[in-house]
Amino acid sequence: MSQAPEVNRGPVVTPVRVVIALCLVAPFVAMLWVGSYAKTDPALIGIPFFYWYQMAWVLISTALTMIAFKLWQRDQRARQGGEQR
Repeated sequence: MSQAPEVNRGPVVTPVRVVIALCLVAPFVAMLWVGSYAKTDPALIGIPFFYWYQMAWVLISTALTMIAFKLWQRDQRARQGGEQR
């Protein structure tokens, strides 16, 4: 009556997880690289670039976070489905 040894499945780096990480890191890099947007031109309907660039990243960050979450859910379902078989 011997049992099969448990397989410890530690952290696994997959292409999907790399995409998730990039989606979550991109807004931080964009906002921390101040030199790329510390200017007033081009203005958009009278709003200096500095301000509308940051506001655009609010929307972009929301979209990227949603994409990362959906990919994570899909990845977790795939991992759980593989363990049950």
